[in-house]
Amino acid sequence: MSSTRRVIRFSGIGRADVNVVGGKNASLGEMVVNLGPAGVRVPDGFASTADAYREFLDTGGLRGRIVEQIALLHGGAPLDEVGAVIRAAMLSTPLPAALERELADAYAGLAREAGRVDPDVAVRSSATAEDLPEASFAGQQDTYLNVVGREALLDACHRCYASLFTDRAIDYRERMGFDQLAVALSVGVQLMVRSDLAGAGVMFTLDTESGFPDAVVVSAAWGLGETVVSGQVDPDEYLVFKPLLKDPDLNPVIHAETGAKRRKAVYADEGLTRTVDTTAQERNRRVLDEAEVRTLARWGVAIEQHYGCPMDIEWAKDGRTDEIFIVQARPETVVSQRRATMLHRFRLTGTGELLVGGIAVGEAIGAGAVCALSTPVELERFPTGAVLVTGITDPDWEPIMKRAAAIVTDHGGRTSHAAIVSRELGVPAIVGTGRATELLHEGQEVTVCCAEGEDGHVYAGLLDYEQSEIDLAGLPRTRTRVMLNLADPAAAFRWWQLPADGVGLARTEFIVAHQVKVHPMALVHPERLDPEERRQVDALTDGYADRTRYFTDRLAQGVARIAASRWPDPVVVRTSDFKTNEYAKLVGGRPFEPVEANPMIGWRGASRYYSEGYREGFALECRALRRVRDEMGLTNVVVMIPFCRTLEEADRVLTVMAEEGLSRGGNGLKVYAMAEIPANVILAAEFAECFDGFSIGSNDLTQLTLGVDRDSEDLAHLFDETNPAVTRSIETLIATAHAVGRPVGLCGQRPSDDPAFTRFLVQAGIDSISVAPDSFVAVKQHVAAAEQD
Repeated sequence: MSSTRRVIRFSGIGRADVNVVGGKNASLGEMVVNLGPAGVRVPDGFASTADAYREFLDTGGLRGRIVEQIALLHGGAPLDEVGAVIRAAMLSTPLPAALERELADAYAGLAREAGRVDPDVAVRSSATAEDLPEASFAGQQDTYLNVVGREALLDACHRCYASLFTDRAIDYRERMGFDQLAVALSVGVQLMVRSDLAGAGVMFTLDTESGFPDAVVVSAAWGLGETVVSGQVDPDEYLVFKPLLKDPDLNPVIHAETGAKRRKAVYADEGLTRTVDTTAQERNRRVLDEAEVRTLARWGVAIEQHYGCPMDIEWAKDGRTDEIFIVQARPETVVSQRRATMLHRFRLTGTGELLVGGIAVGEAIGAGAVCALSTPVELERFPTGAVLVTGITDPDWEPIMKRAAAIVTDHGGRTSHAAIVSRELGVPAIVGTGRATELLHEGQEVTVCCAEGEDGHVYAGLLDYEQSEIDLAGLPRTRTRVMLNLADPAAAFRWWQLPADGVGLARTEFIVAHQVKVHPMALVHPERLDPEERRQVDALTDGYADRTRYFTDRLAQGVARIAASRWPDPVVVRTSDFKTNEYAKLVGGRPFEPVEANPMIGWRGASRYYSEGYREGFALECRALRRVRDEMGLTNVVVMIPFCRTLEEADRVLTVMAEEGLSRGGNGLKVYAMAEIPANVILAAEFAECFDGFSIGSNDLTQLTLGVDRDSEDLAHLFDETNPAVTRSIETLIATAHAVGRPVGLCGQRPSDDPAFTRFLVQAGIDSISVAPDSFVAVKQHVAAAEQD
C-alpha cells in the first residue's frame, strides 16, 4: 500500500495498518477481509489516512499553533482554554483540496456500489494510538451518524479532525503518557445500518465485572447505539455461555433481563440524529430474540479468536432487512489485563442505612462526600476524593471521573460510558440507580459498595471495609475436593478464579426469595389469591402470558449462571428447602402454607414434592432444572433432594421428577440426597440404591441427632458438631456409602471455623468439603495439612 494515498477502502486495510488508519478503521478492514467470509457482517466503507491528517496539520501553520498551546498546557494553562483554542484553529483551517476530492470520490464510489444516491453514512474518528492492549481511547473523539451528501460528509470529517483535541482527549493522552502531536487521526466513513428502525448495542467477550472469560455480555436498546454507549438508557442485557455455543441444538443464553429503554436515538428530519421517548410497548419488549443473541455471541467469539484477545464490540440491527451487523470492534483493555491468579477482594465490615441501589461496576468500595454535578464544566468545584453523583456521563466527564472516590449515576447499564471508564480508572461505580440525584444530597458522606454481588449499594456514612489480595498460584493441590457453597447467582462469576472443584451446595431458596419472589403455587393457582396479592403477582410477572414461565425463567437463569461459573466441574443444586413459615412470606404464599408449631421438622423438603399441596410447584422447579441441563446444555448440574425421611419418600420424589422429564440417569443426571436425618445414616446402604451420592448437612444432622433446636439461644452450648454422636454418624455414613461406591461430601460452616474438624473429615475419608468462597483459601490449606498428617 502506498503511504501517499489519502483515502483507502476498508477492503484494502488490515489490523497491521493502525499507524496508517488508526485502530478502529484497521479493525474494520480486518473484519471485512478476514471475517466477512466466515459470515460476520460488517458495513462497507473507506478511511482517510494518517498522512492526510498530517498534511492538514501542515496547512497554514496549524501545527505550530498546536505546539504553542500544548506548551502552555504544560506550563499550567487551563485545559479547557487550551482545547478551545486548538479546536477553533483546526476548524478555521480548510481541509486540503486534494483530500476533499479523494473523500468525495470515495463517497461517490460507495454510493454506486450500494446502488443509492447520497447514501447515509456514519463518520467516525479513529486515532493511531487507540484500541491498543494497554489503552483503549474509546469515545475520546467524535462520531457523526446519518451524514448525507458530499458537503455534510466533508464537514463531518473536518469536525472529526478537531475532535482529536477535545478536552477529554487531551487529558486522556496526558494521563496515558502519549505525545499530543505524535497521535494522528483517520476518519472512517461507513454505510449506515438503519438501527434507528430497530436496535443496537454493545457486546463484550468476557464478563466485564469479574473478568470471567467464558461469557459473552450483550447489551441492547432501541434505535441507534449511541444511547447505550453514552449511558442514556438502561438497556436489555443478555449473558451467553461460550463453551456451549458450538452445539446448534443448545441455547446457552443463561441470563436475559429487560431494561427500561426509555429513550432512543433516531434520524432527525433535517440530518443527523435526535433522541425521543420510546413507547410503552418498546419498553416492555426485548430488542433481540435469543436466536439473534446467539448469532451475535458466535460472531463475538469468532472475532475474539481472530484477534487473540477479549473484545469490546458494537453491533447494530437494520430495521429494513432485520440483518445484524458489527460496526466496531476493539480489544478490551481493562479487565483482561488483570493477573488471573491474583484475587482482589473488598469486604464491607461496617453497617449503615441503605440510600439507593443500582448496577455494581467493579468489585471495590469507595467512600467520600457527595458532589452532585449536572454538567462536567464545574471541574474546579469537584474536590479530589469526592463521590460523583450525576444523571449520566459522556467522555467530557472523564477529567472529573478520575478524581472521584466513586461514581453514582441515575442512568446507564454495564456497557455505558460511566461503566466502561470507571473500570478503566479502577473507580467503583453504581449505574442505573434511577433516583440517585434526588436521594443523595450535596456534602452527604456515603459509602459506595460494589462488593456485594451484581447489585451495588450506596450506604449512609463512611463505613469501615477490608481489602485483601491473594495469589492463588501458591495454593496446594489436594486429594479431597474443596468446593464452594453458592447461593447468589449474581456473585457466582466473582469467584471463577478460585481453583475450586465445583459447587457442593447451590441453594435454590436464595434465587426464589430474591429473584423470583413469588410462591410457585400462586402462579399455578392465582384464583386463590386476594386482590392485593394478585396485583403484586401481576406486577412481577408483567409481560408473561404464562405466569409459570416467569418462575422457570428466573430459576433456570439463576441456576445456569452458577453452573456456568464452574463448568465442567459438578454443581450440586439443592431443590427448595424453605420451611412453611418461610414459604408463606413469599408473594402469594399464605393461602398455600399451613401454620405449623415446629416448621423445622414439619412440611419441608422431600415431603412437599409429591404432596397435593406442592406437587405442581415442584414441577416448576423440575422444569427449570431440566431447561438448564437439556436446553442450555449445563449437564454438570447435579440435583440434590433435601430432608428425605424414608426410602418410600425417595421413590415418590424420583417418580415425580421422572414424570417432569428429569429422570435419574437421563442425560447423565445424578441425584444426591442431603444426609441430615439420622435415618439417612442408619439406612445409608438402602438410600444409596435410590441416590448417586450424599451431602452431609451438618447443622440439621447435629440438631436431630442431639435433639437440640439449632435456633435456641438457651441450648446453644449443647449444639456441637464435634459431639461423638455426630462424628460417629459421619464416619458411619462415609464408610457405608464408600462400600457401595457412593461419594460423600459435607457442606457447612464448621470446616471454615475449625481446622480440627477439617482434619477429622479428611481422616474419615470424606470425598469433598464445600465452604463459603471467602473461606476457600483457608480450608484448602487446612485440607492439605490434614492430608500430610
